[in-house]
Amino acid sequence: MNILVTGANGFVGSALCDHLLQSSEYHLFAALRRLPSQLPPGLTPLPITDFSDLTPHLHQIDVIVHLAARVHQMQDTAADPLAEFRAVNTTATANLAQAAAQAGVRRFIYLSSIKVNGEFTPMGQPFAAQDVPHPQDPYGISKAEAEIQLRSIAQTTGMEVVIIRPPLIYGPGVKANFLSMMRWLDKGYPLPLGAIHNRRSLLALSNLVDLIITCLTHPAAANQTFLASDDEDLSTTDLLRRLAKALKKPARLIPVPMPLLQAAAQIIGKPALAQRLCGSLQVDISKTQALLGWTPPVSVDQGLSITAQHFQQSQRQ
Repeated sequence: MNILVTGANGFVGSALCDHLLQSSEYHLFAALRRLPSQLPPGLTPLPITDFSDLTPHLHQIDVIVHLAARVHQMQDTAADPLAEFRAVNTTATANLAQAAAQAGVRRFIYLSSIKVNGEFTPMGQPFAAQDVPHPQDPYGISKAEAEIQLRSIAQTTGMEVVIIRPPLIYGPGVKANFLSMMRWLDKGYPLPLGAIHNRRSLLALSNLVDLIITCLTHPAAANQTFLASDDEDLSTTDLLRRLAKALKKPARLIPVPMPLLQAAAQIIGKPALAQRLCGSLQVDISKTQALLGWTPPVSVDQGLSITAQHFQQSQRQ
């Protein structure tokens, strides 16, 4: 099977390509804006400046895994963030999918985001795949609009589309807030996060890769939208404790009440930070499990251990 991965040198793409290259049943093509100094055996690079450069190659592709995106920006400096997100995440995605359908590509797997559903959930009321989308920021809106375009292309051309909406993904090489948490814990900083009683779904990188590989060929995946998680929801406090254990470090967590944390965040002008730390965001993966017979192969503690080991190895280099 010939598979094309966009965003192949990104956080998810690198892990997916590494896994696919271990199997002789896949011939892997990678769309790359920059070529690494060394390419792994078995990978065919397709240098691009934009997705239109892929058109001459699409006739030989069976499945596209589209991971490339303009990612969520904590402090976006673009004059019109929504226009920037739409240009890459919506318009360019739809153009690639349309060209793929015309070239005879059988299946298009799209990595979307749980932000299509929304930003938070009431405790114990997880998002479900069939919920009406409610994106609230430019990134989520651009992903939701891409999903609409892809479903339309699938309906008019017959190319199968599979949409996966992950929550926060963690694993070796993770960046942003998760990396910051590991650094705080590794240095032994006391953190005022010992009394947070929310619930959040996470997704280990290994589990996402396994789900994508399942969707490459599973007949029940065609034209479906799937939510994904590790199937165990954690509070921020529990996550920090278990991450500290994976790092073999003490968790110095001060039990500051959530209302005080939220008030302090308002005072310093960072209410969104309080929402991420104190709010809940749960996803229901029962549809994914039922239709695909899929169970996350890696537990939360295993995923945290793999992530922590990679972090500590990188710190020693």
